[in-house]
Amino acid sequence: MKEQFQLKVLDILTRKHFDNTRVIAGQEGLTRFVKWVHVVEVTSIRNLLKGQELILSTGVAWKDQPSLFISMVKEFIENQAAGLCIEMETYISEIPEEVIAIANQHQFPIIIFQEEVPFVEITQDIHSVIISQQYQKISDLENYSQSLNKRLLTIETYEDILQFIFSALDVQIIFRLKNQEYEFVPNISSAEQAKILEQLLSTNEQGSGRIASVPVFLFGQEYALLAIYSADIPISEYDLLILDRTATALAQHLLRDLYVEEKKRAEEFEWLHGWLEGEHSLEDIQEYLVENGLTVKTNEAVVVISKLFPVKEKSNHDVTYLKLLFRSVFEQNGFTVFIVEKRNELIFILINNRAKKNLKERVKNSIDSIRNSEFFRKQTSARFTAAAGKFSDSLCEVHKSYQTAKETLRIQKNMSQQQIYHFYEDLHLYRLISQLSKQTDLQELASEYLEPVIQYDQKYNAKLLKTLKAYLECNGSKQETANKLYIVRQTLYHRLQKLENLLGEDFMEREKRVAIEFMLLVHDYLTASQPNKINQVR
Repeated sequence: MKEQFQLKVLDILTRKHFDNTRVIAGQEGLTRFVKWVHVVEVTSIRNLLKGQELILSTGVAWKDQPSLFISMVKEFIENQAAGLCIEMETYISEIPEEVIAIANQHQFPIIIFQEEVPFVEITQDIHSVIISQQYQKISDLENYSQSLNKRLLTIETYEDILQFIFSALDVQIIFRLKNQEYEFVPNISSAEQAKILEQLLSTNEQGSGRIASVPVFLFGQEYALLAIYSADIPISEYDLLILDRTATALAQHLLRDLYVEEKKRAEEFEWLHGWLEGEHSLEDIQEYLVENGLTVKTNEAVVVISKLFPVKEKSNHDVTYLKLLFRSVFEQNGFTVFIVEKRNELIFILINNRAKKNLKERVKNSIDSIRNSEFFRKQTSARFTAAAGKFSDSLCEVHKSYQTAKETLRIQKNMSQQQIYHFYEDLHLYRLISQLSKQTDLQELASEYLEPVIQYDQKYNAKLLKTLKAYLECNGSKQETANKLYIVRQTLYHRLQKLENLLGEDFMEREKRVAIEFMLLVHDYLTASQPNKINQVR
């Protein structure tokens, strides 16, 4: 590791006022780093030490008290002080043997001044060096960042960035793209790799000891991992800053690559559109997958259409990054993804790439992850709904899934109970209503059953329609219905009597009840389909 900004106890011994000194204990600890100098002439210091301070003292606080001296040295060691410099003869004339033994045991340097020295001048001298190093650190860090940013304009692969940080720090670089193998710069043997990875995977603290890692985030999700390992000396704060800056540069480069790749995929539109329209044979589809270097494990597929509702004027920038987000999440959930952009819709052909056949669950998880992602909530202006078509066991029947996805999208616009996504297989009666509405005047049919109740509500604001829905949903349970509507049972009895008068005493008998329940769905569907009553769900 390049030892930038690493002031050691050994270096301080060469400074002014340290000519007439002697190391009497902890010789092996002279390579300890020094971050600051602290003068200690009191017995309570624990809360004042932050670690790596060089302690200066005359020993006045513990003169003639060997036990207190021992206690203070132990406290210095526990708080990770860099070392202790004591001015002799002013207040103390000898160092207890037990103190020397403890210092040697913990490799804690004890240095004695054999003459009176000016502590003020010592602290000024050493602090000037430390501050100068800090300024140099900031300067070098800025130079590194500027050089890296310039290189980003011409760098072809992320490997070039890994070589750049290696040149700057001269430590082992470890990098891993999500779900891929670890890469090492420079390359080392498998045995050495395994040893480093064991430490990396067992280390939770960033920058602790000789290994440090930082995640590389894209769209609020961890996309890669960058780590450094030093076999010789501990990792410094400067190394961590370089690591962080490099991770940011990697994120920018990887995002640029993904963006360019997504742009290229736009050229696939024509072929994919033909696939959605059923124009390609199974042989054509398989040939296309091979030409694009794609290997799929199954022939199971589903089409999902996402309808976008931009809050402001839609920009190509927004849509391209939205496609990146959707693709990334779907792929993480085990799908090979093809995307067709069509006006304000994104059409996804999802091919199952896992042995497990829980496609529906994984589609749900994907959409929920997208909706809850930080990128979608904070960095995009769009809202969306999603409609999943029929699940298919053949890649040449994707067009059927596409047609049913379009039908699902059309139906969900007219559903009173809005959700962010629907599946074709879950629509049941709504599919029947949709088909019937193309051939029959359902409004007139619904009126035959519900018009008396609707008119009564409009005239008296009696909430009978709401009561009827709740009563049917509770399977005729009066107690459950009252609880659901937050009314007393006497009020419910009064409303049910009114419903009997309007619908007939037999409205809860099987066939009539089924018809009424169906007509309630029809009423909701037709009401929601009226202009200005469609609510988009974020």
